[in-house]
Amino acid sequence: MARKPGQKKGSSGRGQRDLTVKVKTARGRKLSSTLWLQRQLNDPYVKRAKADGFRGRAAYKILELDDRFGFLVPGARVVDLGCAPGGWCQVAVPRVNALGEKAGKARGYVLGIDLQEVEPIAGAELHQLDFLDDGADDKVKAWLGGKADVVMSDMAAASSGHKQTDHLRIIALGEAAAYFAFDVLEEGGTFVAKVLAGGAEGDLQKLLKQKFTKVVNVKPPASRSDSSEKFVVATGFRG
Repeated sequence: MARKPGQKKGSSGRGQRDLTVKVKTARGRKLSSTLWLQRQLNDPYVKRAKADGFRGRAAYKILELDDRFGFLVPGARVVDLGCAPGGWCQVAVPRVNALGEKAGKARGYVLGIDLQEVEPIAGAELHQLDFLDDGADDKVKAWLGGKADVVMSDMAAASSGHKQTDHLRIIALGEAAAYFAFDVLEEGGTFVAKVLAGGAEGDLQKLLKQKFTKVVNVKPPASRSDSSEKFVVATGFRG
């Protein structure tokens, strides 16, 4: 069959399509690391994050959760626990109008805290702090100038490689974040946290249902389908 003008030999002429990037196992690199790298290179959310200027694909998780539940509103005071590398703060800043760019809208406040230092983000105040330290809640309220409307956490404990152990660790971290939220949240506030499905999350659900009017478990589209990760969104803090 004759080729069309400009069509290279071996080309179908049907246009380019995205090709899967395959990564070879390098000397000294574990297979698991190679598979992770290959998944990252082929992840559409990773590519989209780079194009949109976000610091990681996790930004789309909070963006999708907020699109559904609408807790990042202009004027809201937000605390992001374990905020590194900063993607959730990046989403929160324009939505709560932390820079005051939305004329006629209340100006919000975004406070990010993490164990490690985080590169500055316009419109967000970032502090190096362990939220489990004594007095951490008082420091946060002092920085906020009052209580928070939203406490959110995408924290995950360091992986041990043992699924059940990792599940228990992240649930414990979620419970610690919840108790912190009880201390700093304004009545009517919202708590958002990452959990892993695995059985032990029931106690966290019971705890939150005692303190909030509505508790929902959600797996946003940006959360990988092969992950047991999900998010709990608790709204209407009873105070």
